[in-house]
Amino acid sequence: MARFDGKVAIVTGAASGIGKEIARRFAAEGGAPVIADLNLDAANVTAEEIKKKGGDAFAVAMNVTDEGQVEKGVADTVAKYGRVDVLVSNAGIQIVKPVVDFAFSDWKKMLAIHLDGAFLTTKACLKYMYAAKSGSIIYMGSVHSKEASKLKAPYVTAKHGLIGLCKVVAKEGAEYNVRANVVCPGFVRTPLVDKQIPEQAQELGITEEQVIKTIMLKDTVDGQFTTTDDVADAVLFFAGAQTNAFTGQSLVVSHGWFMQ
Repeated sequence: MARFDGKVAIVTGAASGIGKEIARRFAAEGGAPVIADLNLDAANVTAEEIKKKGGDAFAVAMNVTDEGQVEKGVADTVAKYGRVDVLVSNAGIQIVKPVVDFAFSDWKKMLAIHLDGAFLTTKACLKYMYAAKSGSIIYMGSVHSKEASKLKAPYVTAKHGLIGLCKVVAKEGAEYNVRANVVCPGFVRTPLVDKQIPEQAQELGITEEQVIKTIMLKDTVDGQFTTTDDVADAVLFFAGAQTNAFTGQSLVVSHGWFMQ
């Protein structure tokens, strides 16, 4: 019997990048991932790819900052499968600028996607998890949940905030056997990171190669990017936990960039 046989996981931002890898790996171990993404066409493509490999998957349109869309996506999932066992709150974007130049509208947009999105998806899933007396909620944090970098004020603020939300959900959810955790990756070569490299090079007046070597990977032990597989390993570890032993904890996946 596979680890996630009969289990259903809603993964936000799952049409590409880290979210897609988590969905793919969850399906490979017997689970049914729900590909919740702003881009429904891309979500459908990912779902079809999983089905062609013999897995089950379901695509839903979800703007995580829209309470109505979040509630509908979760309700549609429960209507189809009768349950939701895991939420991976992964959707995110990046905007880089120094604080002095950061537009308030961009600050609010960043916090809405990362924090409001985590809150709304959590709230929507919890009622079903509480009723089932079982569930796992995993937030996609970052090494920036633990420390700071220049040009990323709202991102760092939001990722720190997810640690706080996780701890509260872990305490409130315990009596219903619902666990909460944060996975904190280092730099992963996703479209989100690839977009940042030239932006940071321009902001800091250095080459793209210097951004990678002297900023992104400077503090790793091996000069390596974290992979989507590395991150999926950590997510599936928490999703598959059988007890409350790990609830409320965050796990850094960063090739030694940040050590606790």
